[in-house]
Amino acid sequence: MSIRVSHVHGEHLAVQAPNGTEILRYVYRPDPDPFESPKPYAHPVRTLSGRTVTGYRPNDHRWHKGVQMTASHLSGQNFWGGNSYVPGRGYLALPGRVGSMRHDGFAALTAGSERLAFTEELTWVANGGQEWAREERGIEVHSLDEEAGAWVLDWSIRLTNIRTEPLVFGSPTTAGRELAGYTGLQWRGPRDFTGGRVLAPGAGSGAADAGELMGSQGPWLAFTAEHDETDGHSTLVFAHAPENLDETSAIHESHWFVRAEPIPTVAFSWAFFEEFTLEPGESFGYRYRLVIADGAWDRDRITAHLTTLPW
Repeated sequence: MSIRVSHVHGEHLAVQAPNGTEILRYVYRPDPDPFESPKPYAHPVRTLSGRTVTGYRPNDHRWHKGVQMTASHLSGQNFWGGNSYVPGRGYLALPGRVGSMRHDGFAALTAGSERLAFTEELTWVANGGQEWAREERGIEVHSLDEEAGAWVLDWSIRLTNIRTEPLVFGSPTTAGRELAGYTGLQWRGPRDFTGGRVLAPGAGSGAADAGELMGSQGPWLAFTAEHDETDGHSTLVFAHAPENLDETSAIHESHWFVRAEPIPTVAFSWAFFEEFTLEPGESFGYRYRLVIADGAWDRDRITAHLTTLPW
């Protein structure tokens, strides 16, 4: 048996596992509310057994939608969505600062029996309509392993500044709010993931408190939690491609933004502590991996599984 890919043109792509479970829906016609920074997102994301591991428009942050690419502070604009952090004033609803990401089309799409891969073209549009950046996004679904109870979602970005001025990337922390360095590829977990366990390589024998890993660096970080309604756990592993952490090739350092309380969320932050600048015509790229698994995986199991997944 093989995966099944369906495409509702103008709406979304969906991937169904051999057992019939829809494990991924990638929505490229985003919700229309401009305050939520309309952009493509992945939701629902499910394990092979059908457990949902993403949250969508939670009442605490309506702009959190599954897995999505974001930029919380970008040259005065907010491509994260919702309230904007203003130094000395806190979080304010500033609709004139919230940008969006426009789906322009698919440059390539290949659906095989064991893998879906597509390249999406997007434009980052500032509030008011000015086009600021072109993005080439790569999405791949692969390595479905029924015995392990896991599958892989790869997500890459290549972003080019099309303005005549530099683009300056930052975060609430670069603007003065301590340990709020969120930006970049973000996952929002479902409500029952609140209070989940967080693991990272070398972080002791058991799970670490999310606060211990906030702002840290490393090749991977995992989040595991027990579901409501069904008896079982799920684990998500967030992993960097090797070049993301290579100081000789990365344009800037990446750090983890992670919370288990009061909300479950993880982001590959590309501007946690320091701003960085993308000059006109210049580009940068990152590659990320999410392993979506049934069960409460420990560090040894995570490490062993990651070694079976070459980049």
